[in-house]
Amino acid sequence: MQAMVIDDSRAMRLILARIAGQLGFDVVQAGNGREALERLAELESTPELALVDWNMPEMNGLEFIVAVRKEPRYKSMTLMMVTTESEQGQIVRALAAGAHEYVIKPFTPDAIVEKLALLGLVRNGDSA
Repeated sequence: MQAMVIDDSRAMRLILARIAGQLGFDVVQAGNGREALERLAELESTPELALVDWNMPEMNGLEFIVAVRKEPRYKSMTLMMVTTESEQGQIVRALAAGAHEYVIKPFTPDAIVEKLALLGLVRNGDSA
């Protein structure tokens, strides 16, 4: 299984990549939405999961989700926002745009695992 971690913070990319890696994902990283779209185009297969920050330069997470949802070839990719944006309206906008789940920073590895289990991407009881 493959996951993409999209965040402009290198430290946050490393944290999320470590969590996903411990769950058995091969991880591809990108520093913003535009870079993520470029990386997706280069990959042989579509990742099962993208962990997406909202606030990034060039192309933010919401814009990335909207762009991905316009592409039929990425229809199967599960999108999870992992962001500091905690207003209810922002959460609703992300889910309406096509995100499957939403995690607010700061988070614990268990919170990520729990959401991925709800989405059927890992088993309950898996740990990061």
